[in-house]
Amino acid sequence: MAKETVDVLIVGGKATAAPPLGPALGPKGVNIGKVVEDINKKTADFAGMQVPVKVIIDTETKSYEIELGTPPASALIKQELGIKKGAGNPLTDVVGDLSFDQVLKITRMKSGNLTGKNNKMKAKEIIGTCRSLGVTIDGKKASVVHSEIDNGDYDAKLN
Repeated sequence: MAKETVDVLIVGGKATAAPPLGPALGPKGVNIGKVVEDINKKTADFAGMQVPVKVIIDTETKSYEIELGTPPASALIKQELGIKKGAGNPLTDVVGDLSFDQVLKITRMKSGNLTGKNNKMKAKEIIGTCRSLGVTIDGKKASVVHSEIDNGDYDAKLN
């Protein structure tokens, strides 16, 4: 059972049979239209963002699996805030404010790609990215929220 893999970067929800996807799938003998449709369904939540997509094709049966990567945390944060870029000087400038619930939403989206061993650690990774972008959480600096997480202030939401 031989398998071949096609790795592409797709704008969420906008995959087409045009390059890079169509020419890569054509020689594999799969139904390109169906693959494109399935990719668009799976990437709809990432509209407007570049999403790494891996199509794994069984060359004998022509069946396939689609695996999605996730956009960088910074892209998810910027999308959630509706901003184009982070602060020029994140130590002094603030470009936006996320609620802790929005931080948790981004943490869930990135969960498989974060290195933290539990939800606390994973949320702190996202908050660290907020800090580097000049984004506050519930009106507080990221370092304050980090301390509050360590003190157990958000345990009810993190468990």
